[in-house]
This record gives sequence, C-alpha cells and structure tokens, in this order.
Amino acid sequence: MGSTMDSIFMVMEFIDNDLKRVIDTKQRPYCESETRCLMFQLLQGMTYMHSNWVIHRDLKTSNLLVNNKGELKICDFGLARQFGSPLKPYTPLVVTLWYRAPELLLGAKEYSTAVDMWSVGCIMAELLAKEPLFNGQTEREQIDKIFTTLGTPEEKIWPGYCNLPGAKVVCIQQPYNKLRERFPVISFSGRPTLSEAGFDLLNRLLTYDPERRISAEEALRHPWFSEVSQPTFPSHNVMDRNVRRRVMKNPDPLEQLKAHSRGNYMGNCGIYV
Repeated sequence: MGSTMDSIFMVMEFIDNDLKRVIDTKQRPYCESETRCLMFQLLQGMTYMHSNWVIHRDLKTSNLLVNNKGELKICDFGLARQFGSPLKPYTPLVVTLWYRAPELLLGAKEYSTAVDMWSVGCIMAELLAKEPLFNGQTEREQIDKIFTTLGTPEEKIWPGYCNLPGAKVVCIQQPYNKLRERFPVISFSGRPTLSEAGFDLLNRLLTYDPERRISAEEALRHPWFSEVSQPTFPSHNVMDRNVRRRVMKNPDPLEQLKAHSRGNYMGNCGIYV
C-alpha cells in the first residue's frame, strides 16, 4: 500500500479500553461475579496459548483489552516465545515486576507456563481489590511483599527452592499465609470478599511451586466457575461510545441509569450491548 506501494499496514480490531484504565477509573472494585466473567475469558486465552506452546511472559492489566461488550482480549506479545520439552534456559528478566513469579525473582532460568499463571493470579486479586496485590519497587522489595503475604517458602512445599540463586539472600521469615486476611468470605471493613471456591482458585494460582501451580486448562474446570452466581459483566464498566457521549453531555445520574436500562441483556456473562 501507499503511494510507492512499498508499505505494509496491518488493520486490527479497535478495542475501547485496556483493563488497567477501566480498573483505575471505576469507583469500586469488581465484584466476584464480574471478576469471574473476566477471569474465565482470560483463562480461555491462556489455555489456547499454552496448548500451542507459547508463553506470554508479560501478562498484566495494561496488556488486557476490554471492549464495550465486556469481551477481553490479550495483547502485547513482545516478550512472548515458544517453549518446548525439555525446557531450555531463558532469561529471568521478563514479566513486569508486580506480576513476576517468585521463581523468576529468585533467578530461575528454566521456567514454563507457570510464570503466566502466577501473573493471572495477581490479575485476579487486582480485579477484586482495585489495586495490585504485590507492588514492590525493586526485586528485593517485591519478593519481601510476596513472602510477607504468602509466608516464606520451605523446601518441603517448594522442592528446589533452596537451590535458587536468590534464596540465599532472603531475609523475610514469615511462617504464615495471610492471603485469606486480604480476601475474607465476609468483610465489615471494606476489604474485598471472595467465596471459598474463589479463594481456592486464587490460592492455587499463587502456589509457590511452579510444578504444583494450577494450569490454565485445569483452572477453567475449577468449581468457582460453576457456582450458583453466574459470571456477569456490568454495563456501567464499559459503556457504548454513544452512551458515553450522552452521559458526558448530561452527567445526571438519572440519565445514566436510563442509558444503561436501554441495553439489551445477552444472558451469557450478563453482558450489555
């Protein structure tokens, strides 16, 4: 294309928002059913990637796109690469710090799809809490924050942990997993709540031992996605562009409510279009 016919252009689907922007502009965190809907779509994408021997290696909320139908897309494959069996050494300097798996932070050079699944767990927690779960500013601070919340790992729960290069300089000695305190079943303090099944999935995504960390395919079959409360995606998170224009012209809450009520309910995932 072009005047000299020597240029190539790729026309891609337009997506209205990335997930980080949506989270930052929402007045409240995603509720559990909304999180379930987004997580199901994310896990479908990861299952497809991993079954085709591709690791993303940079999953984070700003690399997930959400359109006005509540459909989630994975983007930015700049650090993605194919992997094989047996595993080969790769650089551990991948994945944005807040979403980086502990084996990478501790210097592991052989890793697989489990590093993506840790990132998925961090994203799930961020959807529920409206803030990153582990927001360290350095690698040392990041691993300290992980150990403070999940407890310092031991060889019996993570075989091979003591042989990782970074394990020799770990200072935090915290024997207890405090993740449930951050996501209780019932909260009177404003903390995000999470059902037993939801917490089990989150806990399995944030398992230290990458060999025991839940896979994307297994996660899709988790009982959390079969709970009575069906996955939903609210119309007020990502609005149709025409609706947004009307709301911007008239920010009256009643007008917003009327705009939402004109949406057509699609049943599956409770998406409005």
